[in-house]
Amino acid sequence: PHGAVRREVLGMADRAPSPGELDRMRALVRRGMDEGAFGLSSGPFYAPGSYSDTEELVALAEVAAERGGVYTSHVRDESNYTIGVVAALDEVIRIAREAELPGIHTHIKALGPPVWGFSLALVRRIERARDDGLEIYADQYPYPASATGLEAALLPRWAQAGGRDSLLARLDRPAELERIRAAMVENLARRGGADRIQFRRFEPDPSIEGETLAQIAEQRATTAIEAAIALFRQGSPGIVSFNMHEDDVRTLMDQPWTMTSSDGGLPEWQVGVPHPRSYGAFPRKIRRYALEEGVVELEAAIRSMTSLPAAVFRIRDRGRIEAGSYADVVVFDLQRLRDVATFTEPHQLSRGMVHVFVNGEGVVRDGTFTDERAGRVLRRTPPGSASGEMGPGPERSR
Repeated sequence: PHGAVRREVLGMADRAPSPGELDRMRALVRRGMDEGAFGLSSGPFYAPGSYSDTEELVALAEVAAERGGVYTSHVRDESNYTIGVVAALDEVIRIAREAELPGIHTHIKALGPPVWGFSLALVRRIERARDDGLEIYADQYPYPASATGLEAALLPRWAQAGGRDSLLARLDRPAELERIRAAMVENLARRGGADRIQFRRFEPDPSIEGETLAQIAEQRATTAIEAAIALFRQGSPGIVSFNMHEDDVRTLMDQPWTMTSSDGGLPEWQVGVPHPRSYGAFPRKIRRYALEEGVVELEAAIRSMTSLPAAVFRIRDRGRIEAGSYADVVVFDLQRLRDVATFTEPHQLSRGMVHVFVNGEGVVRDGTFTDERAGRVLRRTPPGSASGEMGPGPERSR
């Protein structure tokens, strides 16, 4: 991850690296690639990645390219925060072109009312790049809401420079606090307003989990901005942000180069109010967008979550059911398959899963977990070399 590499060398400093520091960053990427990484990921929307310029990212992506890796980016702007959603995609395409490696726009979306409808422009940009011979792809989770931190959603990046202690100091300085407030007003509008921000996890005060920022402000008899600032002083709340238009979700989904992702973590069971994508992303795409709405064909939906990502990331012997491949197989009942996790009650497992095999081992049998731990860490390996896997169990379960 570019953010981890940058933080290791520069901390949370808002500046460009010196030539020597850039060499250290390149060395870290090279070591990671040699240890089996599939490529370089970046998140220039978030601090400290937001403090980088395109040239820095190209220089690091070149190292990944030398080892046959890919470049995947949570882009610099998914809305109109800074350079705009289209220019942010252009940056990914430029990095892919100059570093000579595949580029992936991760979690592709048009975030917020100011850019609703921009999905068509994104599609045209990617198609043009692909027509020019570049390998450009995207991944997407099938929901009109995202999940992030309240700080990332509302704070200007300059306010986060130096880390949390520096942020708290700025909140205590009246002149800087006024600048922060002004930026937060604009950023809240980009997110669609305080009623479109729902808290998913906040350890200092779990009572706000599941509530919206508008509700918290009303309960505290204050404005949404002041309520958010008070929460920043306590910690870093996780949020769900209802900021996308379904038309954009459908347009970006119906592309042969769009992979399906969840962008979800592994939530602790019955703790917090996480985004339902952690429980339902893949069944939701099949049930709602393929079977019910016909946005994509069933076969295309399956490909987007199996063979396509395996091919894009150069994961050998995965993603297809064929002789010689690892036996990663999901058997589901098409009539019963559906997601049931919601934004208010997310801790619900999807229905219709019959059997799941990972590396040939049954981890779900007749809809019941077997407690098998058959997963393995995957590592990139050069073509023609031995399998790039490590983990327990037999060397190669089919």
